[in-house]
Amino acid sequence: MKQLINTTAIILSLTLFMGCVTNPKTSPSENKALNSISKSNAKKKKSYFMQNRTDAFLEKEWKETVLEDKEIKEKYEDNKDKSFTLQEFVDKAEVYNKKKPTNSSTSNVSKLKAMPVIGK
Repeated sequence: MKQLINTTAIILSLTLFMGCVTNPKTSPSENKALNSISKSNAKKKKSYFMQNRTDAFLEKEWKETVLEDKEIKEKYEDNKDKSFTLQEFVDKAEVYNKKKPTNSSTSNVSKLKAMPVIGK
């Protein structure tokens, strides 16, 4: 009885798999129903708002402000063989913060504190 069950399962499995292999329209690229729902050649979306804003900030404001400092430029930008370190970011942030001081009206902390709080 076990042999009959095993043999039947094997025959059904082979029949199913062989049917899929020999059928030329089983590939997803030729499946019309699938392509009508989800086309693989659809246009790729461009970057979103936050990514665009970050890229613009880095290209225009951050690099222009930080690379004006000769010490930072000599220490980090001229050496292309090294990897990025946290100290590099701290040094660049220090230079950026010195050149772009914030006061209480432009500080993000004061803006957040001025927002209404829900639940108090």
